[in-house]
Amino acid sequence: MRSLSKSSRVALAVVVALLAAIPGIARTAATPERKTLQVFAAASLSDAFTEIARTLERQHPGLTIRMNFAGSQQLASQIEQGASADVFASADQRWMDFVRERKLVSGEPVIFAKNRLVVIIPKTNPARLRRLQDLADNGVKLVIGADAVPVGRYSRTALRNLAREPGFGSDFATRTLRNVVSEEENVKSVVGKVQLGEADAGIVYRSDVTAAVARFLRVMEIPESANMVASYPIAMLEDSKSRDMAKAFVDLVLSADGQQMLERRGLISVSANQP
Repeated sequence: MRSLSKSSRVALAVVVALLAAIPGIARTAATPERKTLQVFAAASLSDAFTEIARTLERQHPGLTIRMNFAGSQQLASQIEQGASADVFASADQRWMDFVRERKLVSGEPVIFAKNRLVVIIPKTNPARLRRLQDLADNGVKLVIGADAVPVGRYSRTALRNLAREPGFGSDFATRTLRNVVSEEENVKSVVGKVQLGEADAGIVYRSDVTAAVARFLRVMEIPESANMVASYPIAMLEDSKSRDMAKAFVDLVLSADGQQMLERRGLISVSANQP
């Protein structure tokens, strides 16, 4: 077989090199860089933050957002113990301060949403509750969040506030708290127990009465004068391994689109520059 001339060998080498390079170029264009974002968020944010996460994933092909929903106190403890996380959203300032005091927060946390409390009862209303005062009646089974859980602390404060309202009596909070049969580690557990009829009533955030559970529950409103307004702070974490995507997530939460998603899920939106 006749050997190739020097010029032919050079030309062939160029063609081979080009062919080898083309698949690499095609792969780079077709396969976005893979990134993972870990978001730790209060359980009451489950529906809203899931929608926000899916939106950000669509905006950034190759991004996977892993959500960890739990009580704020549980999330803060996990972060303190070294859990891998990029963003933390708490249901109150107390647990954000807990993380920040340990120098685990990057920058200043921002309040991004607010919430209010409601009392929920099963649709069947086995205890025949007609008004908030009935929560203090003997035999009523009430479930609330544990004191360490933001919703639990808010609930206790609201009950004390109601005790100062006309028609409740100064011992209303004391009598009502005697009816507590379970203290839960997150607000979703409170909803679950009432929905399943394991309790006669529970105190939760308005945003937790979602479309999925509303048909099983009745809602009793707490007067604004006695209700609690829960403020939700969000922050990037110091040890974030994906700071650009962590910032993108926080920015989306604070954006007009993000605020609309929060509102659709029953939270109260706030402007990004609100202290």
